[in-house]
Amino acid sequence: MPLPGKEAQQEMAPSSRRRYVEAPADAKIACVLALLYPKDGAEHLVLIERQGHPNDRHRGQIGFPGGKLEPTDDSNAAGALREAEEEVGVPTHQVNLIGALTELYIPVSRFKVFPFVGYSEQRPDFIRQESEVKSILEVPFDTFFSESVRKQKDIRVAKNITLPRVPYFDLEGHVVWGATAMMLSELIAVASKVHLN
Repeated sequence: MPLPGKEAQQEMAPSSRRRYVEAPADAKIACVLALLYPKDGAEHLVLIERQGHPNDRHRGQIGFPGGKLEPTDDSNAAGALREAEEEVGVPTHQVNLIGALTELYIPVSRFKVFPFVGYSEQRPDFIRQESEVKSILEVPFDTFFSESVRKQKDIRVAKNITLPRVPYFDLEGHVVWGATAMMLSELIAVASKVHLN
């Protein structure tokens, strides 16, 4: 079946992102991995809380393991797997790639992000890359199907800039918004189709 694509992404887009922006030809490439795995009898998804580096526009945010594509990566998928191994210690051979979601351009950082979905047959022994990752979140995937975790709030993104009524996922006080929430929205839409069929 075709992916839900931008329509599903837009459900969790900030108002500033409601008008789709195409990635310029010179956009930087990043790759992320949405990794599902079993834990305590339920499927879980791993997310990371980024360290607070002053020069990182996404500092402190919750996101998928991932990062910039390197010249040594054979493909975008290889980049996502490498980043997951570096940031949360998941060996590449332990991940079964299921497929890719729709790419997403992030104007503020000029990155075109390619999200991939993977599955591990067992819970990985996570190892946090301390320089990049402040904490690792293990979230039961069913959590995202509850309307109670979908909320809105004003989010301050700079000293004089506050985005009004930004949709986000509330994960026990952790705010998941922006590009990660948009990619999650498509993943949830895909999973909903699978459950219905």
